[in-house]
Amino acid sequence: MRLFEILLVLSCFALLVDLLFIKRSAKKTGLGLGIGSSVILVVQLFVEGYRWQLLLVYIMTVLFILIVLFRHSKKMVNLKIGKLLKYSLSSLIIILIVVSTSLSIVLPVFDLPKPEGPEKVGTQTFHFTDQNRDEVLTEDKGDKRELMVQIWYPTENRNNNKREALFPKDKEMFKKYIQTYSNSLNLPDFVFDYWKYSRTNSYENVEILPSTSPYPLVLLSHGMGTSKVLHASQAENLASHGFIVVTIDHTYSTFATIFPNGSVTGYKTKNTTLDDRKRVGNIWTQDVEFVINQFEKLNSGAIESQFKGKIDLNNVGVMGHSFGGATAFNATYLDHRIKAGINMDGSLFEVENRDVINKPFMFIRSGSFKDWLVDFKNDKNSDNEIIKQLSDELHIFKNVINQGGSAIYVEGTQHFNFTDLQFYSELIKLTGITGDINGKRGSSIVNQYVLGFFNKQLKGTGGNLIQGPNDMYPEVKFISPGDL
Repeated sequence: MRLFEILLVLSCFALLVDLLFIKRSAKKTGLGLGIGSSVILVVQLFVEGYRWQLLLVYIMTVLFILIVLFRHSKKMVNLKIGKLLKYSLSSLIIILIVVSTSLSIVLPVFDLPKPEGPEKVGTQTFHFTDQNRDEVLTEDKGDKRELMVQIWYPTENRNNNKREALFPKDKEMFKKYIQTYSNSLNLPDFVFDYWKYSRTNSYENVEILPSTSPYPLVLLSHGMGTSKVLHASQAENLASHGFIVVTIDHTYSTFATIFPNGSVTGYKTKNTTLDDRKRVGNIWTQDVEFVINQFEKLNSGAIESQFKGKIDLNNVGVMGHSFGGATAFNATYLDHRIKAGINMDGSLFEVENRDVINKPFMFIRSGSFKDWLVDFKNDKNSDNEIIKQLSDELHIFKNVINQGGSAIYVEGTQHFNFTDLQFYSELIKLTGITGDINGKRGSSIVNQYVLGFFNKQLKGTGGNLIQGPNDMYPEVKFISPGDL
């Protein structure tokens, strides 16, 4: 809970105590509580902003303020009610306040954890259209593939800009955005309205930090049906350590993608069979290749921007979560410009002719990997297409490890611990899509290993963390070829 929300709840309880236990003759106490609570209420609403989780607290606070302030009036009728009714009503009121407060705790206004690097982080959004590629996920044959990408980079933030909102600031765009989410989950729009208060640690459209050498480039792909917004903290952390990071929204494979004209696209991707996965994976891989093309133009000045000459295109990395992780592997294998890659808990969609990869690669899996591996070994003799696919994938794992790459899993994590969803609410854990590990701890571990890998492969520094077990991170278990 935010500061004035806490103060508001405390003042609400203080008003209730005054009504129940303080005599009407204690005029100064009542007036002081009434005026103080009024100030707290006004400040909370205008500084922090209203949110529906505290609706019952707002109602009770206003009611209590009116009663406390007017109970000393000579015109106020001195009502006599029985103790049973008095304490029954009080108990009901306390329950309502506790419920409202609990909702505000389990559905908090969250801010992303602060990056661990020494630099401040700037961000900028670009809209790219691939005129050479038709959009195959829509019915209009004239559509071209359009992408929204967000860049994260080191900055000094000389003008002391305010931190950027995590979600769109424009009211109409934000409304369309949360409508897409709410429609997908069959929930009313207002449930997500409080997201507008969440903040990143980045500053929009600020100047890039001057450097004697260009910054390595890392591209980041989200999972199927999610969004680049779920990877903002990972992008910020890498940028704070001296990387330029690009998060890509793979259009029509997200919950929602917002374009500059105000249009919002939702999820339209068919992804039920292995053939579907390969077809969509090819689209996403081409997205990554196209975005690298655009950054070559930004770096050369062919596209006007502040990034001219600032990008080290000899040191390009790619990473992703889930389907985005599989895309990272595929793009790393196919695109000679990509030097290294990371797959965060993604099953590969293409395993044919992918077993000999001669580039540094890292697989980071969730804590369920160990149990999954046991189940697979019990079924590996089954004669079906999926088992063969998984067998080929594990063969790729072995080759990656044997050729100097890494494969680890993080105990206590589940699939969505590799996204920012773990910060949204503790209720997420009840669904099983995140594990028992503390969200900030899980995020920090993944960030440290991602940073260690890219520092070594793209900057030529460090890398000790990815060589083997470390006492600072006992949750991390290294996978050897013998385990597979």
